[in-house]
Amino acid sequence: MAKNLRWREILFAGTITAMAGFVDGVGFVHFGGYFLSFMSGNSTRSSAALMSGDVTGWINAMSLVASFVIGVVIATLITTPLTALRRPVAMYFSSALLLTAAVTGAAHPHVTALLLAAAMGVVNVSYSRSGEVSLGLTYMTGTLVKLGQAIGGALLGLLAGTQRSAVRLLWLRYALLWLMITLGSLGGVLAYLHLNLTSLWIVGLAMLLWASLALLQELRTVGDPQSIADRTGVRRRID
Repeated sequence: MAKNLRWREILFAGTITAMAGFVDGVGFVHFGGYFLSFMSGNSTRSSAALMSGDVTGWINAMSLVASFVIGVVIATLITTPLTALRRPVAMYFSSALLLTAAVTGAAHPHVTALLLAAAMGVVNVSYSRSGEVSLGLTYMTGTLVKLGQAIGGALLGLLAGTQRSAVRLLWLRYALLWLMITLGSLGGVLAYLHLNLTSLWIVGLAMLLWASLALLQELRTVGDPQSIADRTGVRRRID
C-alpha cells in the first residue's frame, strides 16, 4: 500500500510507526527484552523459553502475543461496520489503551505490558482495506523486503532506462517507514532512561493528538470521490 500513498500520507503513517517504535523501546528495556509491537520476536522468545524450561518466560511471551491478537480482533469488530472514520476510531482506541497503561504503570507491570501489546495490535487496524491490514505499522520485516525489492527494481530500471522517476524512488517510502520505527525506538529508550514508565504518557498523548488529526482529515474529505475510492479498495496511482 505504501507505493499508493502520497508523501504526506507516508509521513502521517510513519509518525504512527515511530510511536510503535517508542512503545517497543520502552517495553524492551523495562520488561527485560520482550517486544510489545513485534510479535515474531515474542514467538521466537516463547519457543526458546519453553525448550529451556522457562515456563514463566513462555507464558509472558505468549500472553503478549495473545493480547496483540485480541487487540486486532476487537478493533476489527469495532471498525469494520463503519463506512467512514475507521482510522481515527482505531487510533482513539489505541490511545485509550496507551493512556490506561500509563496509569497502571509500574504498579501493575503485567497489566501494563498487556495493554501496550493490545494497543499496538489495535493501531495496525487503522490501515485496513477490504477487511485486511494493508500497511503494517508495527513490524518492519515485510517493509524491508519491499525496500530491497524496490532498490533492486530501481537498479534494473536505471540499467534499462525504462522507469519513471517516481518508480525509481519508490524505495525511499519503505526506507522512511523503517527509519521512523528505528528513531521512535531510540526516543522511547531515551525517554524511559529519564522518566521510566512515565514516558508512556508521551506516546499516549501523541497518539491521541494524531487520532484527532486523522479525524479532522477524514471529516474534510467526506464526499471526496478519491477518499471514497480509498476506503472501498480502489488503488491510487503513484504521485
